[in-house]
Amino acid sequence: MRRLIWVLLGGALALLIGVSWPLAGTTATEILWDTYGVPHIYADDTEELFRAFGWAQAQSHGDLILRLYGQARGRAAEYWGEDYLDSDRWVHTMGIPSRAQAWYEAQTPQFQTYLDAFAAGVNAYAQTHEAAIADEVEAVLPISGVDLLAHGQRVLNFTFVVNPQQVAALATDDSAAAMALPTPGSNGWAIAPQRSASGEAMLLANPHLPWSEAFRWYEAHLIAPDLNVYGASLVGIPVLNIAFNDQLGWTHTVNLHDGWDAYQLRLTEDGYWFDGQMRPFEVSTQALQVKQADGTLQPKTLTIRRSLHGPVVQEQGDTAIALRVVGLEHPGALEQWWQMGRAHTLAEFEAALQRLQIPMFTVLYADRQGHILHLFNGHVPVRSGGDVEDWSGLLPGDTSDTLWSEIHAYSELPRLLDPPTGWLQNANDPPWTTTLPPAIDPDDYPTYIAPLPSMDSRAQRSARMLAEDQQISFEEMVKYKHSPRMELADRLLDDLIPAARQQGRCTSTSGCRCPGCLGSGAAADSRAAVLFATWARQVDLERLFATPWDENAPLSTPAGLADPAGAVAALEAAAAQVQTAYGALDIAWGDVFRLRSGPVDLPASGGPGHLGIFRNLWFAPEEDGTFTAVGGDSYVAAVEFSDPVRAMAVMTYGNATQASAPRQQEQLDLAAQQQLRPVWLSRAAIEANLVVRESF
Repeated sequence: MRRLIWVLLGGALALLIGVSWPLAGTTATEILWDTYGVPHIYADDTEELFRAFGWAQAQSHGDLILRLYGQARGRAAEYWGEDYLDSDRWVHTMGIPSRAQAWYEAQTPQFQTYLDAFAAGVNAYAQTHEAAIADEVEAVLPISGVDLLAHGQRVLNFTFVVNPQQVAALATDDSAAAMALPTPGSNGWAIAPQRSASGEAMLLANPHLPWSEAFRWYEAHLIAPDLNVYGASLVGIPVLNIAFNDQLGWTHTVNLHDGWDAYQLRLTEDGYWFDGQMRPFEVSTQALQVKQADGTLQPKTLTIRRSLHGPVVQEQGDTAIALRVVGLEHPGALEQWWQMGRAHTLAEFEAALQRLQIPMFTVLYADRQGHILHLFNGHVPVRSGGDVEDWSGLLPGDTSDTLWSEIHAYSELPRLLDPPTGWLQNANDPPWTTTLPPAIDPDDYPTYIAPLPSMDSRAQRSARMLAEDQQISFEEMVKYKHSPRMELADRLLDDLIPAARQQGRCTSTSGCRCPGCLGSGAAADSRAAVLFATWARQVDLERLFATPWDENAPLSTPAGLADPAGAVAALEAAAAQVQTAYGALDIAWGDVFRLRSGPVDLPASGGPGHLGIFRNLWFAPEEDGTFTAVGGDSYVAAVEFSDPVRAMAVMTYGNATQASAPRQQEQLDLAAQQQLRPVWLSRAAIEANLVVRESF
């Protein structure tokens, strides 16, 4: 019955907004699906392009995106039950649904049309392919352009900039736990012609995100008049977030950006204290509905209190915690990404960046003219002083001294264009080490804008590969991207093994006399890495080194063992643990660390970033003692701005989550083999690798 109602509503909506799509008898719009499930969308106008992009995303990820849109509405518990109640409370407390409506009204009329078209494409696919959409998510249909903005806001502002786990940890006065929570990351490179073997600029896009939910990427190729852009969007987002065209391209990394603060309020009977005066809260209520096991709805009342700082997220005794998050007055992130993809020159691209609507993410850029660019992008609050550490815990909320209301202008953000070194990198290190020797001086910026110069071992590995190769070929860039070397092991083994021998603890069970057991690479067939990785989990990496990292020796520090005896004792403990778990110290890395999807079970190469591995994978333990990859390398693209553009890519987990989507295993196979596949950009190449053609 509900599906029948949806079909009728969908048909009515199509009549109301002029969507009679797909249209019989016209081939103005086509989706050419290649052998890896990538849609190459050809359209004669932009509105049709967005409509087809919505259709394609629904075909590849329909169930997932409808679930995400339902969560962004704050109605997930109404649709799917009690497990989603906390999600709904977060969404409504943050004001996402009402703000999404305001954001929609703030869009330009043209971009409103594009958002509506994407939503109409999702609706049209669901209406035309009823059996392909799971019954449990059909209640979300039909969707609208407002849903796209709510989803974008939930993902960008309230997952990337701040997420509920961080707030919960801080609200329990556990600042250390809040900062220790795993955060998304990435690698990114931009290489200028003088460092490229071909004399052409090159770009490496390599985001590291969880392999699930809103963090999944979707690869697509969009072609319309004056547009030919290829890349990936976060699933459910109607524009490409990382992309390249015939002239230029960019990637993002998660930057060390403080875009939110938690304020501790002193409560009074009628409100809270601020600058010596009592202020009343702005109070509202939301009626949430929770689906019960029998299908009935049980109402839950949510009372939301807002201060000058933002919404209250916790109250205890005579104090409360209120949250302030950047970007909520900037509704244009999606349109900015769209304009970035349409740019043909550096000037046009920077004009899009100067809109400053995207709330965070470092930008690394390269183009056919040979320019490379690094921008520490984001909404950085103009603060009253202090450094990043000073603003990382609970802040006093009873004074205007800590309450910010403005963000830094584009011209005030760390930016570097065409450095003499000829290369730029970011592996989630602060902007000061984007190239070496450093070319951005932190003394030119407020100390709170980003952490002081520092490089963890993955960032050092990233910079080392670039710094040590004067002429990098495209093939070498792809090879470097998959490097399984452990920078941490390279740095420590010359100290650790002699320390064990000197202490007379270098026995056959300690590992240091096991041939190859303490090598420095996490390739699948390496018998050198499991023991070292286990040892690294036994020690305190923050206190491990005798000499700390030094910005004057960024690739040779930290160095030495601060506590050789303790390090050797940890090695013995790690060896015992490995021997007990796997029966041998020299077990292959790929026997323990796996790439799994359904029936597919493959050995993995690469590993955690704290080991200094550029080929970054995150693993979760299994009951049998093995580990399964759950995040890290996801979408990878290597681009050379030759004529024509040369590109290779892989979507590690495949380009679809719908059960009916074919051939998703093949990209996991490529990832296991540390390979990329060709990106087909010309019509002839696409036609030669065509699986399905859809014409509208």
